[in-house]
Order: sequence, then structure tokens, then C-alpha cells
Amino acid sequence: MERVDKSPDRYKKSASSGLQSLKGVGPKRAMLLSRLGIHTIEDLLYHFPRKYEDRSLVKKISQLQDGETATLFGIVTGVRDIRPGRGMTITKAALFDGAATACAVWFNQPYIKRKVHKGTKIIVTGKAERKYGDLQLSVSDYEVIENEEPVNSAGIVPVYPATEGLPPRTLRLIIKDALEQRLDSIKEFLPSDVLEKYNLMPIDRAISSIHFPGDLDDAQKARRRLVFEELLVLQTGICMLRGTVSRTVGICHKKDGPLTAGFLGRLPYKMTGAQKRVLNEISRDMESKKPMNRLIQGDVGSGKTVVAAAALVKTVESGYQGVMMAPTEILATQHAEGLMEVLGPLGVQVALLTGSLGKKEKEAIIQDIRDGRTDIVVGTHALIQDGVAFQKLGLAVTDEQHRFGVKQRAKLNDKGQRPDVLVMTATPIPRTLALTVYGDLDISVIDELPPGRREIKTYWIADTEKQRIYKFIREQVNQGRQVYYVCPLVEESEKMDISAALELAALLQSDIFPDLQVGLMHGRMKQDAKDMVMKAFQNGSINILTATTVIEVGINVPNATVMVIENADRFGLAQLHQLRGRVGRGAHQSYCILIANPATAEGKARMDIMTRTNDGFLIADEDLKLRGPGEFFGTRQSGLPDLKIADIIRDYKALSAAREEAMALLRRDPCLKLPENVKLREKLMARFRDTDNYFSTS
Repeated sequence: MERVDKSPDRYKKSASSGLQSLKGVGPKRAMLLSRLGIHTIEDLLYHFPRKYEDRSLVKKISQLQDGETATLFGIVTGVRDIRPGRGMTITKAALFDGAATACAVWFNQPYIKRKVHKGTKIIVTGKAERKYGDLQLSVSDYEVIENEEPVNSAGIVPVYPATEGLPPRTLRLIIKDALEQRLDSIKEFLPSDVLEKYNLMPIDRAISSIHFPGDLDDAQKARRRLVFEELLVLQTGICMLRGTVSRTVGICHKKDGPLTAGFLGRLPYKMTGAQKRVLNEISRDMESKKPMNRLIQGDVGSGKTVVAAAALVKTVESGYQGVMMAPTEILATQHAEGLMEVLGPLGVQVALLTGSLGKKEKEAIIQDIRDGRTDIVVGTHALIQDGVAFQKLGLAVTDEQHRFGVKQRAKLNDKGQRPDVLVMTATPIPRTLALTVYGDLDISVIDELPPGRREIKTYWIADTEKQRIYKFIREQVNQGRQVYYVCPLVEESEKMDISAALELAALLQSDIFPDLQVGLMHGRMKQDAKDMVMKAFQNGSINILTATTVIEVGINVPNATVMVIENADRFGLAQLHQLRGRVGRGAHQSYCILIANPATAEGKARMDIMTRTNDGFLIADEDLKLRGPGEFFGTRQSGLPDLKIADIIRDYKALSAAREEAMALLRRDPCLKLPENVKLREKLMARFRDTDNYFSTS
């Protein structure tokens, strides 16, 4: 067996110096590029556009439709900054196109005022909307025109995932220079028969065309090639990993005894048939000599945690320790308290280890774990620090597995000698798709909810009916209930989403519910600040929690009965279902209100599906049929490389073909050592460089 070569420090050091050989890239821009995961010129060439904009037809202001994304050309007649709140700057430039005037708007980019001033000729692209009777364009990209023609903002223009301080035009110019310098160094690695069989572009042409296509058809052909290559590498890696794991010897746990029976007997309810089936699958794995590597997939409220707890009890009964890692301190505390309540009377020692513990308390807990006095430890990232050592780790459980990076999970598993591994996710995925994506894991599905659980009533309401929603919220709060209010997605920009959240929270607090307590949570807040807000919401001191989509997965606030989601048609079905799952956790009837004015048939279909069913697996299947955006794999499989261009949902057919091709390839050449497969093997090793996986090479 050969471990994938990592050496990240050496890799990044040589890489950044390579980036600085490009025009306009110095140490500062190299650092900005690293925020995007770009450390080498090859990383840059594989930083693909998220979409294209056809700017060949520049519109007149009079032609703009509310809600459309368009490109305008005009002369700036005035610029001003508005500061509506602390840490918030809105820059507005009046733009005259010879016949009419519109406002170009930038959020939290005060430097714009230094570049754009009265008399500047400018081409801007953004989303048009009417506010208070005026037309404005929320700018996503712009270019100051110094000559007669724009240099880089006309025709088919690639739009990249970007970061603050690196304007879109600058990123395009850097990538263009990288193509000119290094395209020749990108060598073909797909076997010639695969290229011919699937009629795929050669690699150099595909890389060039994905960035600067002649037309949209050219871009589509390039994408098809790059999607297939990425999925073939992924599937080949998964097949090799599964083969390696199946030959590894692990822990052989005992059959269930009195401790497990005592735990199951203390549960205040009977397990569902689905829970019993999954627990049997886990027990068979744990009692075998092969290390368990299993994913529990279950809808919100299906009882995954109880099944994981039973597995932890089994490892204790076999003479081993168990560990459960959760992404936040609140969720870890929730798990620990539940286990202590049920297992304490059975003599099982459960400990909670988090970063906020005092030094002495933390050291005492770590010593108990090391000496074997603690049977089960629940915690956050604090579990994977170097000082934490187990006397005899038998089972590692990761809750909400997609919230952890590859190295974090690997560090947890490395605390023992090939412990059994159990990961959990609340994102329902169609089983055939899950088997393809999670090819290196065995999959258990809990597809049954506990009896008596109330169905969440879901309503789809137009934006014009907000007063009805506000009235309903007040009625619920007057009854002692609490409310989540999720902000609209503005653009593919976290900063703009946060700006919208700040604006919405201020509106709700000052104008709509001045007598209630409105809280706010968003992605740029530090974890301890998020925890403070969630604790305040849990204890009832916040009536309405305004938030972006960072609402903590798995947090149990039984008193929260209303979930309001603005611009719901901009969210995918999987994400809407996850958000809805934040309510309906108590004895009171719960409600999900979707505010949406969908302009497309697909948007209307999504709203209709959400109001028709609470079944996450049915929703997942419908999302697949609608070729949704793939929020499922925002919950990507930790331990595997990130996908840069492929979308597991959209590219499902390509995924299936790539898996078949990978299996056929490995049947002919299990270790990829034949001359025609050497380059593919090198690519595979490079793609899995930052994972903690092993490949069989003999």
C-alpha cells in the first residue's frame, strides 16, 4: 500500500512563487488567490467560471426589466457614499446613457469612489431592480473605459467565484496570462480510447475554451470534457479506496449484551422499524473483522442520533471507548446531555470536551480519556487537538459529516487503531445517487419518522402578502412561540447576503416588531458569537431570529414553530427542506412559510413540491428530476476531493458513465501501472493529495 504524497507546506511554498510569475500578481494578490484555494498556476487554470454572461448586446436603460441581469454603458454624472449602519457602505453612481439615468450600486466597496467619478465612462453588469420608484443596478462587474472599446468586458464573459479585493476583471486578466504562459504544460491524461468513445475535447482546448469560449456552445463542449475527467478521476479513486478498505483488518466487537439491552430498555419510546434495521446493519459491521465505514442517512427527526448512541454503547460493552464529534458547541452539548441522562444510570461515563472549557477542567477530562476512565466523549474540534489520546478507541462517530474538513475527520479516526467509523447526514439523497457518490462507504437509510410526529404545515405566499405573515408571527409569539426568519439570497456573494440580513433585521426590529426581541446570525460571525445568539434563542430571550442560511443544523429549539424563508424560489429543494427541519421539534404545531414570486416553471414546481410533502426522500427525487443545483453536495463526502466543475445532480448521467469506465479500467489494470494509464494515475494521486486516504498500488 502506498500513502498519497501530501507535503502541503512544500507544495504551497513553491506554488505561490509560481503564481507571482504572472502579470499583476505579487504577494498580496497571491494571498487573495489562496483564499480561493488557488496556490499554483494549475489551480488557477482549474478555477472555472461559475457562469457566463453574454455582454455582446449592451442595453439601454429604458430597455431594462425589473429583476433581469444586464449590461449598460454610460457616463457617470455623480457618485456618493451612503452609510446606513456601522460597518456598512453603499456606493451609488448615477449613470447616464444619453437618454436616461440609472443608479449603479456597490455594497461595502468604498474604494469604488476613487476609481469612478464624474465624467468616467463605464460599462457595468448587474441585476436591475426598482426601489422607491428609481431604477438601480446592483453591480456584479464593471470596467472603466479608458479607450474607445472595453478591454475585457464584452462578448461572452466568464464569471468566476471571487473574493474581496480581487475584482472580476483582474481575475480574468490573471487567468488569461496563465493560459498564455502555461497552457502547453497541461498534458493529456485520459486514454485515447476514452476520448474517442465519448467524443471529448483534448485537454488543452478544453481548458482554453472553458475560460474564454468563442461562443456558449464551445463553452458547453469544454465543460462536458472537464466534467467527465473530474468524475472519472473521482470514481477511479473511490473504487481503489473501497478495494483497499475491504482488505484491512479492524476491531471485532462483541455481540449485544446486558448493557446494550439496558440502554434500549431505557429509551422512552420504541425504535421505528427503520431504526432497528439500520442498527442491525451497524451491529453486523461492528462484529466483523473488517473496519466499519458506514454512512447513516436520515431525514430531519428520523432518529439517527439514537442509533449512533446504541453503537457507542456497543463499543463500550466490548471494552472500547467511543467518541462523537459535532460541528458546534451547542450541538455537542445537546448530544452529551442526552447521553448522560440515559447512560449515567447504567454506569457509563460520558464526558463533554469543547474549546470553551477552563484549562484545569479540560486537562482533567483529557487525562480521564487517556486513562480509560471516560467511556464516551462528545465534543467539537477540541477532540482532534494533539493532546487528546484514547486508551482504546473503538468507534468514531461524526455528526453532520459535511461540516468537517477531510483532515479533521482523519485526525479523529487516527486517535485509534483502525476504529469503526460512523458518519451521519440529515440530507436525503436518492439511494442510487448516494451509492454512486459515497462509493467508499456502506450506506444505511432511516426512511421512517417516529410515530406521532406532527407534520409541518407549509404555505407558499406572494411577496405582496407580507402583512399577513407579520400578523401570523405576532400571533405565534403572543402564544409564547418563537420564529426563524431566513433572509433572501441576493447574489452569489456572502457579503451581499449579509448586507441583506442586516437590512432585514433592522427593518423587523425598528418598523415591524419594535416591542419584540429580534436577533441576527450570519456566516461572518465568529463561532462563539453564533453560539451566544443560538443560546439566547434557545432560552427564549430572542423572539425572532433573523439569519442567512447558516442556521445551525441539528440544533433543537422545540419552542420554535415558524420558519419564514424570503425569496424561497432562489433556494434549492434540499436546502429548503433542511431549513424547514429547524421547526417541528416540539409538541406544538409548526409552520413553514415560503415567500416567493417565481418567474420560472421550475421555481413554481419547487414551491409546489414543498407545500405537497414533508418527505425528504421524495423531495430529493423531485430535485433530481428538476436537475436542481445540487445542494445535496454542499454536503460533499469528506475524505474525497472537492468537485471543481461537476455537479452531482446535473451531471448524473456523466457520473454513471464515469463510474462504469472507472470499474472497467481497474478490471484491466487494478493499480494503473500500464503505460497508457500512468498519467491518469499521476492525476489521481495529485487530486487526492489533500485527503487522508490510501491506495492499493500492488
